[in-house]
Amino acid sequence: MTAGKRYASSTDVARLAGVSQSAVSRTFTPGGSVSAETRRKVMAAADALGFRPSIIPQIMLTNRSGLVAVIVGGLRNAFYGAVLERFATRLRDAGHQVLLVPVESDYTLDTVLEELRSYRVDAIVSGLAVLSQEVADALSAFRIPIVSCNTSVTSDWVASVDSDNRGAGRAAADWLHRCGGTRFAFLAGPEESPASRDRLDGFRAGLAALGLEPPRVINGDYTYDSGQAAVSRLFADGPADAMFCANDLVALGAMDRIRNGLGLRIPEDVMVIGYDDIPSAAWESYRLSTFDQDPEGLVVQALDLVREMSEQGPARGRVRVVEARFIPRGSTRQPMA
Repeated sequence: MTAGKRYASSTDVARLAGVSQSAVSRTFTPGGSVSAETRRKVMAAADALGFRPSIIPQIMLTNRSGLVAVIVGGLRNAFYGAVLERFATRLRDAGHQVLLVPVESDYTLDTVLEELRSYRVDAIVSGLAVLSQEVADALSAFRIPIVSCNTSVTSDWVASVDSDNRGAGRAAADWLHRCGGTRFAFLAGPEESPASRDRLDGFRAGLAALGLEPPRVINGDYTYDSGQAAVSRLFADGPADAMFCANDLVALGAMDRIRNGLGLRIPEDVMVIGYDDIPSAAWESYRLSTFDQDPEGLVVQALDLVREMSEQGPARGRVRVVEARFIPRGSTRQPMA
C-alpha cells in the first residue's frame, strides 16, 4: 500500500498475496470459486493490510446495498431510544447494516423527504408518521419497502404499523370513569400528529359511550415542558380531576405542575394517565398509570412488513395494529365498586 493511502485496496491485497485481483474478488464474494490455498493467502494479506471489501461493487452488481435506513426523531423521549435499540438489533441479526438518520421532528416523516432521496438503501423504517398522500406517493417512487408508525396514509410501497391509539383512548376513558373521574381533560401533542389525534378520538368516543361530556383539550407538543404549560392553561379556565396525556413526558410535566404549582394531590384530587411506559413512568416519585405500546411488537411487525414487501412487491393499504397494554399505577385511584 502506497504512503498516504487511507484504505488498502484489493490491488494491494493481490500484490501482497501474490494472486490476481480477480482471485481477491472471488474470495470475498459469497460462493465464489477459489482454492483453499488462495483463500488462505488472500485472507492473510487482507488481515495484514486491514483490508475490508467495499460494498459499492456489490451495490452496482446486485442493486442492493444491505443497508436499512432507520429514521429517528425526538430522542429526548426514552420510548424512541428503546425502539431504535430493538430495530438495530433485529436488523443486524437479519444480516442488514443500519443507517441511522436522525431528524428534528418527533412525529412526522414528511420533512426529510428530500434528504432520503440521496440514500441508496434497501428499506426505510421509521417511528415517524407520514402526514400527506403526496409525501407517501413520493416515498413510494423510491420503489423500496418503507414502514412508518401511527399513520393512516399509505401507498404502494409505504406501509404502517400502528399502536392501537383509539382503543387505548377508550380504555383510558373507561378507567378514569370507573375510578370516579367527573371532569375530563386531554393534554394533546401537536395538532397534526396522527397518534395524538387518534388517542383523543378514542378518549372522546369512550366518554361518549359512557354518556359523559367530551374532554377539554389543551394542545401542545410531546415534551415535559408542554405538560407543565398545559396544566397551567387548563386550570386557568377551571379544574379537572381526570386527565389523559398524549405521552408520558407530557404526563410527567403535568404531574409536577399539579403538585408543585397548584398544590393538589395525585390521585386524590387529580388522576393522570400517560402513554409509552418509559422507564421514569415507574419511578417512585411518579408511579404513572400508562399504556405500554409494546416496542418489541411494533418492531417485529415493521420488519415483517419490510420482508413481505421485499418478497411480494408493492400493495397499497398494508397496516398492522399492535395492542397497547394499560398499566395501572399510583397516579390513578382504584376503580369504584
